[in-house]
Amino acid sequence: MTQQTPDLETTLRVTKTIAAPRDLVFKAWTEPERLKQWWGVEANFSAPIAEVDLRVGGKYRLGMLAPGESAPYVVGGVFQEVRPPEKLVYTWKWEHSDGSVPDSMLGSQETLVTVEFLDKGGSTEVVVTHENHPDRHSRDEHSKGWNGCLTQLTTLLERPGS
Repeated sequence: MTQQTPDLETTLRVTKTIAAPRDLVFKAWTEPERLKQWWGVEANFSAPIAEVDLRVGGKYRLGMLAPGESAPYVVGGVFQEVRPPEKLVYTWKWEHSDGSVPDSMLGSQETLVTVEFLDKGGSTEVVVTHENHPDRHSRDEHSKGWNGCLTQLTTLLERPGS
């Protein structure tokens, strides 16, 4: 069997270790009420939209709202693989219904996200691989977004009493 090598030009890989058990990190990533607590690139963003049908073929839709903006940035897709609490694979496509997000910034084509949750003995290493970006600019913009979101997730889960 031939394994395809990802195109480094259009593939993003972001890794973050979170001091929280894998089950908890997976639930924070997949349960709408928990997603609303952290989904955003900065602490001052809110997440008014979090819809998740967690099954192969199920759809998700997430929206993050920047301070002072009237419309959220909304992304959605379909789950290709769901393996609690180890792995998720899903398509990713931005919605541009109101024209508030320029295609050049976020990319208008469907891409693929793989999220691995690796058990590190009480901590969890989250590995996000986001493939098939149209160009380096889109990949780099998504790098900023994923790093920001992972920082917010870490802040939430490492807070005392989480």
